[in-house]
Amino acid sequence: MAESETGNPTKPISIYDILAILIEQLSAVGWQKLGLQPDSATGKIVVDLVEAKVAIDVTANLVQHLESQLDEEDKRRVHSLVRDLRINYVQKSQGTSS
Repeated sequence: MAESETGNPTKPISIYDILAILIEQLSAVGWQKLGLQPDSATGKIVVDLVEAKVAIDVTANLVQHLESQLDEEDKRRVHSLVRDLRINYVQKSQGTSS
């Protein structure tokens, strides 16, 4: 059984906690692949719309699995995240920037 540093038992990580972590990580990759944030490995701005689309689509799919566990504020936050990623993807794929 896992214990915290104070010696108190901690509960095992839930799949929903893991989904939340994956959503954050994949959305960050999406922003990077859109060229709107520097690549975390190289520090350079690189645009790869094919990989951006995969990151965005998988993020949206994970949100669908997680949303039943979220309160209304968190649902709005993750849906806004996916919406913003999609809007930026469309703008980038059409050659426009905002």
